[in-house]
Amino acid sequence: MMTKSTAEQVLREALRTGGDFAEIFCEDRSSGAMGLVDGRVEAANTVRRHGAGIRIYRGLNSVYVHTNDTSLAGLTAAARKAADAVEGERCVGDIHLTRQLQRNLHQIRELPMDVAGSRMAKLLRDCDLAAKAVSPEISQVRASLSHWDSEVLIANSEGLFTGDRRVYTRLFVNAVASRDGDSQSGHEAPGAMMGYELFSGRVDPGEAARSAATKAVTMLHADPCPAGVMPVVIDGGFGGVIFHEACGHSLEAAAVAFGNSEFAGKLGTQIASPIVTAVDDGTLANEWGSLNIDDEGIPTTRLVLIEDGVLRNYMVDQLNGRRMGLPSTGSGRRQDYTFAPTSRMRNTFIAPGEDDEAEIIASCPDGLYARSMGGGSVNPVTGEFNFAVEEGYLIRNGRIDAPVRGASLIGRGSEILRKIDRVGSKMWMAQGMCGAASGSIPTNVGQPMIRVTDITVGGR
Repeated sequence: MMTKSTAEQVLREALRTGGDFAEIFCEDRSSGAMGLVDGRVEAANTVRRHGAGIRIYRGLNSVYVHTNDTSLAGLTAAARKAADAVEGERCVGDIHLTRQLQRNLHQIRELPMDVAGSRMAKLLRDCDLAAKAVSPEISQVRASLSHWDSEVLIANSEGLFTGDRRVYTRLFVNAVASRDGDSQSGHEAPGAMMGYELFSGRVDPGEAARSAATKAVTMLHADPCPAGVMPVVIDGGFGGVIFHEACGHSLEAAAVAFGNSEFAGKLGTQIASPIVTAVDDGTLANEWGSLNIDDEGIPTTRLVLIEDGVLRNYMVDQLNGRRMGLPSTGSGRRQDYTFAPTSRMRNTFIAPGEDDEAEIIASCPDGLYARSMGGGSVNPVTGEFNFAVEEGYLIRNGRIDAPVRGASLIGRGSEILRKIDRVGSKMWMAQGMCGAASGSIPTNVGQPMIRVTDITVGGR
């Protein structure tokens, strides 16, 4: 990896044409994956990626160049290429870096790269057996394990020289149930910033497989969901994907700085129901979306986005912070060294409220219970969204009734925030990969059970 002396020389080269800030992000990543289909291992691979990205600012303009040659000559050539795109008068003195040691919130006990392939294969086969034991209607099971171990070094012209190590492990199980030519699927995908100890208590692989299979079988026997405007109860965990997509992206400085957000210019104003508090927290130990430092070398933070319905903060990276006149919130993230960072979410969730979950259901005479959410789409400028419900049930007379399939939730983020009238007392999170301008990154979504007074439900 890059030495301090090398970084100082490269940063000087990067600023030779008049840039006012330069940064080097160096990464060495090893990753592995194993996949199983119906009890047979069909894929197993390991990959190593190594390289660095160099970024230069001049005012509000930014140039980014990356290379897989991290020798002094290779980094200097990349810095020269980036500098050639900057026009100005050099006015920078010498650069002296100071190593900064960071807190480590994420203890790792068993590196996945050290785990024998036979152990991983057995875990996946156990998932296959557990899913198929749920019902003879389970026609196919796919399971996979993925993991990566990334070491990063970050240096910039303001004197920063720091680093971090990130280890992630994740299980994915997809089960398909079939009957009379009809098929439905269910999935679970638990993960964490942990090693293989993830499966020593935090995640039960067999339970994840049974849950995926149960969803598939339940939806196979479900009737089509009726369409209309109705109250909707959205369960916790991955139910938080609606806030993430429909509201979270609109609170990232990458959108707000250019006015491409329905929440631009609204700090200090009421944008949600008074019972809604939303947080983006990068400091939670061993959580999927956590980091010790962000990808610009800034320590991560616990950031209250919405407090009692009032917009308090945006998620800010360094460049967009320049545009907005705001400091970084430790929210600069990127997929790897081939991407320049920008403002991104980490562990984003609606905080627990005071309502009893059973009462939330009982107080809803008729409506939809979205127990598990699927994928969807959103326009971050308007906040308009459309999300599929993976597992849904009708609510009749305050009780969960028959399962329904094919449901979708259609609305606008700012309107939904104001229509939340119940927030449960238990919050939990689920894992996803979020794609945006700086690539695909691990993020947690979460919430307690919530009730929305009315949403347009798509169905039949």
